[in-house]
Amino acid sequence: MSAAMWAPELEALERERLLGLQLERARASIERVLRRPAWAKRLGGVRPGDVRSLDDWARLPFLTKAELRDAYPFGLAAGDDYRRIHMSSGTTGNPIVNPYTAADVAQWGEVMARCYVAAGVTASDVIHITPSFGLFTGGFGFHYGAERLGAMVVPVGAGRTALQLKLMRDLRATVLTAIATYPLRLLEVAREERFDLSTLALRVGIFGSETWSDELRARIERDLAIRTHDIIGMTETGGPGLGIDCAARAGIHVWEDHYLVEIVDPVSGAPRADGVEGELVVSTLTREGLPLVRYRTRDLTRVLSRAPCVCGRTSLRLDRLRGRTDDMVIVKGVNFYPQQVERLVLRHAGVGPEYQMALEDGDRVVVLLEAQPDCDPAIAARIRRDLHDALALSLDVRLCAPGTIERAPGKAVRVIDRRTIR
Repeated sequence: MSAAMWAPELEALERERLLGLQLERARASIERVLRRPAWAKRLGGVRPGDVRSLDDWARLPFLTKAELRDAYPFGLAAGDDYRRIHMSSGTTGNPIVNPYTAADVAQWGEVMARCYVAAGVTASDVIHITPSFGLFTGGFGFHYGAERLGAMVVPVGAGRTALQLKLMRDLRATVLTAIATYPLRLLEVAREERFDLSTLALRVGIFGSETWSDELRARIERDLAIRTHDIIGMTETGGPGLGIDCAARAGIHVWEDHYLVEIVDPVSGAPRADGVEGELVVSTLTREGLPLVRYRTRDLTRVLSRAPCVCGRTSLRLDRLRGRTDDMVIVKGVNFYPQQVERLVLRHAGVGPEYQMALEDGDRVVVLLEAQPDCDPAIAARIRRDLHDALALSLDVRLCAPGTIERAPGKAVRVIDRRTIR
């Protein structure tokens, strides 16, 4: 199976040459950051010539989210003549500020164009963009990539879901871009408004920003009658566009000529072998404004393959993100992630995809599920057994009416910690 590519000379580059290009760009990145005293200090006397191989790169110190916050606003910036600012939310301290040079904006459009083509999108498509346009990165990345591709763009941004449905229908949108749980809101409003989803021309969905299970993916594809693609990226790396899965669904292609990725043990930082889950570490090879040298993302995944994909691309492929190290829930000494609960819940008919876990004193966990009108009440007991078998924990599963769980304006809130003693 061969596939169209945006930049085939790089996307299908022979692996040995790709690794050589990575090393060349890694050295250039070190040279760039060492011009800044803050970077020279934190790298402890490293010089570009010290990086003789990618193994040498793996001996450089990690960069953490706390360091980026402490560097607010421009302490670790390394570019000149900035044209754009994007930043993280900063809900737990200073936001992470990412300044973009003109080259950074162009690089963003380049990797996003690759993502669109990998998802089967062409210049003849109409791309409906629902992530917000503002300090967060989502909307602009999808917009720049669509412009590079030459497709028609409908830059609606976040919210106004009933209007989103109307515009998708009336403007004949064929591609929907969104955070991963927003399609659930679209489906919910369509039911409330008696909107006929068969009037939509959608065929492709590109979703990211949140971890979402294969089970949730299957429901979205079934109800919207589309083919979905999982896109990854974050404010620190320059926004969405770090990678995406192709039609083969054999992992997420990382654009390795722009990003160097590693998988490490979340506790020790030691490298993990291919196929073993660990924390994703990302280095940017071509970003100027905020270069990343071994940035610990806290995302959990694994390398699936370094062999060429059936689509013809030669970049390594990661598994879909399985959660974040800081999303881990610990109850009675058992560690688990919200997505594990999501996968088990969505295997049962009769419950909706919205769920929430409340952590309460006494190591008690209440899982709230919205039941569809024809749901068998006994399903709660079956789900409780499944969760116990999978997690070795007894969770309190409760059914509630559709719409009971509050819908967050952005990313879905899956865990509420009500514990007064921790």
